[in-house]
Amino acid sequence: MYRASDETMAHLIAAGESYRCEFKSDFSSKGDGKEKICRTICAFANDLNGNEEFGVIALGVNDDGSPSGLSIDDELEQKVLSIRGEGKILPFPSFFTVRRMHLGQAILCIEVQPSISTPVKFDQRIWVRPGNVTHQANAEEERRLNEKRRNKDQPDDAQVLEGFHIHDLNLDYFKNQYLMQAFAPDVLQANGRTQEERLASTKMAGQGRDGVLYPTVLGMLCLGLSPADAVPGAYVQFVRFAGDDETSPVLDQQEIHGNIADVIQSTEAKFNAHNQIPIDFTSQDREQRFSQYPKVAFQQLFRNAVMHRSYFGSNAPIRVYWFNDRIRITNPGGPFGMGLEEFGQPYAVGYRNPNLAGALKDLGFVQRFGAGIGIARTELHNNGNPPLELDPSANYVSVTLRQRP
Repeated sequence: MYRASDETMAHLIAAGESYRCEFKSDFSSKGDGKEKICRTICAFANDLNGNEEFGVIALGVNDDGSPSGLSIDDELEQKVLSIRGEGKILPFPSFFTVRRMHLGQAILCIEVQPSISTPVKFDQRIWVRPGNVTHQANAEEERRLNEKRRNKDQPDDAQVLEGFHIHDLNLDYFKNQYLMQAFAPDVLQANGRTQEERLASTKMAGQGRDGVLYPTVLGMLCLGLSPADAVPGAYVQFVRFAGDDETSPVLDQQEIHGNIADVIQSTEAKFNAHNQIPIDFTSQDREQRFSQYPKVAFQQLFRNAVMHRSYFGSNAPIRVYWFNDRIRITNPGGPFGMGLEEFGQPYAVGYRNPNLAGALKDLGFVQRFGAGIGIARTELHNNGNPPLELDPSANYVSVTLRQRP
């Protein structure tokens, strides 16, 4: 990731606020300071002017360019970096913080890289910065961002599927359900946006080499009438064994197909149906109810598998194998953007499918990014289950939940 030199940054700040630079005197969660910073991060990531240059928010600088005296410390830096994990700016922006000196005082520079997957939105709205003011994008600016995206290398989930047609998507579901969750009402009510433009803006569709609009991998996963026709591994194989290994008799099995929301809901319904809750009348004065496996732990780990699996290069499904003493969830594709030894560490977060991650957030299946494994570990501990077992490799990731004794 490119990091500007002190000299380059000094010249940029000295030139005043512009399409690449904004001054902020403080970072306040109580007022609108944090929200304005998030809007500007979103706008810099969108890079409406297409200059392929980073943008910088100089935190601790007044509007007139003088230092504000803001205390620059680890706590402030952590608050800024936590913006990414909140999942309000989607797809995830690429930015980092650097402490620098300005007119003899410390400031914190938030350096934002242009996104390859525009438009980026904050709080269900798309923000741009064509000059020295950040504002909500109009229909024409959205079209420019969609056009800009075509000319860049895209992540797997944004790849265009030229062998399929827009009518392979459930357009009623897109209009009446997905859009209602993905965008604020005032954005949807704005004039001048056709259905095709909205499909492109949400990355559900993109222009092919012939200029025609086709579904993307994301579009088929989220809206497809038959997603596995386009993405062969886009389903879940659920098996409940009556024993401790795969040679045991099968009590229940199902291939779970459908759009991403249907697959998640149906798989979790299977989990709920099999997850027994024994009642202990003897060890306490009051009856105690403990499930074999905590529901939240399974949800976090299964949704992680859906979000992070490889949808290219493998026709294998996500496998949920339930044995008498454990549940094993396996997804194709090794850890992305990190080493095997880093997998499961709190600081190790990588996204093979950043647009799918954003869609899952819009649909309500994700509340906070980068916390799934940590939440699962806590839930297992609180329920009395053995520790979570992780088995990452170059080609797959497998996690095992052991039954509560």
